[in-house]
Amino acid sequence: MTEHTESSQYSESNASAAPASAGAQATGGEVCLIAYDGSQQSRSAIEYAAKFLSMDRAYILTVWEPIHRQAARAAGMSGMMQHDWSQDGSHESTEEDPAYAEAVKICKEGVELARQNDFDTEPFLVESSTAIWSAIVDAAEELQVDLIVSGTRALSGWKSILQSSVSDSIIKHAGCPVLIVPPGVGEDSQE
Repeated sequence: MTEHTESSQYSESNASAAPASAGAQATGGEVCLIAYDGSQQSRSAIEYAAKFLSMDRAYILTVWEPIHRQAARAAGMSGMMQHDWSQDGSHESTEEDPAYAEAVKICKEGVELARQNDFDTEPFLVESSTAIWSAIVDAAEELQVDLIVSGTRALSGWKSILQSSVSDSIIKHAGCPVLIVPPGVGEDSQE
């Protein structure tokens, strides 16, 4: 497994992975990054991208947050006093973190789905230390991709006012084109 500052690319074999920063230059073609979190919206994004894009190379990106950070955030949102989490290595290692294990499982699922849809693909995990959209944009920049593909929950009403949309933030901050696949796209063709 190749470690990066806030991201990691794992290989499904024991062979070392190609450097993530190689991007499109190493493959000789255009490369996309598909954000995958295991949701129906992210599955639809892969299927829609495969159907309409001429790109045959994709990174499947799964963003994850360590379990101790999730607990601290939840405690803070509930008004409880937060534990002072330090980065001194006292927390369990990445491989022992259940959130990391779940992210690897989700990413592998996304890679398999992309391969079933004829993408030449690589998994890419990113540990989120801020916002999910920021991790996606940073990964796209690091990997030098030509396009970001993401599903969306399409929040409306009060939820859209109270919660910022990951897809809206990606569009605003990405340094490359972005394809947002709304919920329900492609579901009619599956029935």
